[in-house]
Amino acid sequence: MSFLTNLINGISLGSIYAIIALGYTMVYGIAKMLNFAHGDVIMVGGYLCFIVVSHLNLPPIAAILLAVVGCTALGIVVERLAYKPLRQAASLAVLITAIGVSYFLQNSALLIWGADPKAFPSVVPFPSLNLFGGQLTISSITLVTVLVCVLIMVALTTFTSKTKMGKAMRACSEDKGAAQLMGINVDTTISMVFAIGSGLAAIAGVLLCSAYPTLMPTTGSMPGIKAFTAAVLGGIGSIPGAALGGVLLGVIEIFAKAYISTQLADAIVFAVLIVVLLIRPAGLLGKEIHEKV
Repeated sequence: MSFLTNLINGISLGSIYAIIALGYTMVYGIAKMLNFAHGDVIMVGGYLCFIVVSHLNLPPIAAILLAVVGCTALGIVVERLAYKPLRQAASLAVLITAIGVSYFLQNSALLIWGADPKAFPSVVPFPSLNLFGGQLTISSITLVTVLVCVLIMVALTTFTSKTKMGKAMRACSEDKGAAQLMGINVDTTISMVFAIGSGLAAIAGVLLCSAYPTLMPTTGSMPGIKAFTAAVLGGIGSIPGAALGGVLLGVIEIFAKAYISTQLADAIVFAVLIVVLLIRPAGLLGKEIHEKV
């Protein structure tokens, strides 16, 4: 049963990575930039949920909704203040700005909430599922995490393919200039992408802190980097690729910790990424783009 337990834990962790990776891949797919502050929005979502549950004594569902609303607003503000003025700037300038925003959010959290770890309260009050006479136990947070990941995947795929805003996002991804000539407001579309990505980061932050109930200003840093790795592994810019890359990365990490070494698990994860990119640079589900020079 240990193999099955590790597989389930890997899918659960990978589902969290997948939700985070969806934010990375949407922003890159539309705005063609890497938002390295995305991991810190995860941390902010965790803290907002923690404050609402622990200090305001509101029910968990209200805390999650307020965290999503807060992070959505934060994503729009960050895009308008930090990234919009650099729309025509070089990629290096945008990258440095993203790193600066990341440090700003981390240090702001440090000043507001302090460096001491916080014990994150349980927001999933459902009982665990026992199978095979109790030999296999699946925690409620694992079930909720996988279910939420599937629902988000279906909702995002439907949104991008069926709605007017989703089609505008796809048009901006293909050619911003042509989309603008067709009457699409590119700035509004990019702001919407940041809003959706930041809202997903809040959900991922709550799920991450529920599964590993310790909250610190650096909580989102390593999961954010691993989720970016998952997005690249699956094919950055591809929504199914982000989900596939996240689940694969989570399974690889858990199996590496269980059967090889906990100290080497992160190195193995990134080594797998290097191998995949050497074989298929566009990622597993990414499309290779040939540009004429």
